[in-house]
Amino acid sequence: MNTPTLLRIATRKSALALWQTEHVASRLRALHPGLAIELVPLSTRGDEILDRSLAAIGGKGLFLKELEVAIEEGRAECAVHSLKDVPMALDAPFTLAAILERADPFDAFVSSRYARFEDLPQGARVGTSSLRRQVQLRALRPDLELADLRGNVNTRLARLDNREYDAIVLACAGLMRLGMASRIRARLMPPAVLPAVAQGAIAVECRAQDAATRALLAPLDHAPTRRCVEIERAMNLRLGGSCQVPIAGYCTESDGRWQLQALVADRRGEQRLREQGSAGPEDREHLGVRVAEALLARGADRLLAD
Repeated sequence: MNTPTLLRIATRKSALALWQTEHVASRLRALHPGLAIELVPLSTRGDEILDRSLAAIGGKGLFLKELEVAIEEGRAECAVHSLKDVPMALDAPFTLAAILERADPFDAFVSSRYARFEDLPQGARVGTSSLRRQVQLRALRPDLELADLRGNVNTRLARLDNREYDAIVLACAGLMRLGMASRIRARLMPPAVLPAVAQGAIAVECRAQDAATRALLAPLDHAPTRRCVEIERAMNLRLGGSCQVPIAGYCTESDGRWQLQALVADRRGEQRLREQGSAGPEDREHLGVRVAEALLARGADRLLAD
């Protein structure tokens, strides 16, 4: 197997996507001196359609397709993604060759006027287009007006600063990666608010049969993160989840045991089911499916169908 001298990485054009891709490129340059790396910025349908929620236009997979096409057509060898945007089942030609160490996985409460989520006044307007976030916020504060908010991080913050919203909810990891950690007024954490499956993790996708590229990417893989997010993704896959239904999942490991917390709700947030489970090394691979099966036994299939 010949060692490649050039690696082209497909990426979305947003500031956060470019930061994540340059972070991967920087790690690879340090690992492979002499390897030339070229970024291939592309626009995706998920970036272009901003007047409707992701649930309405087909889901987060819209952030991937153009990047995968670039790999298939030979314009790039790999692509960098936020793992929470990656469908639970990849198309056959592709694999996740590396999952980097997870950053802060939680959601951020961001406001120009209020220090804590609890400080929001009655009827405050909160921006987020995530159904998962909406149903959990509605459970905590049924009085809030929850409004859709799409666009990149800077666009969302600008709309907050223009007082279109009293507060917005973003991912802590994205704000921290863009040097905007100071905008985080509070972290919304379990058990009150569970994050999206694999939130905070960066993944690198390539063709499964491209052994040379996989070898270049392999040192980036962080095994503890992969084990946790694979449990979360297995749970989501068994439920048949996407951004069109509110599903949350968060797995942690401590002293050789893995703990998974999960939530499923209907789209209006009127019915919510929570489940948790734990496993040791011998049955870790089955934990996600086991928790999903417990949710289905309690009626999650009806919520998902709704």
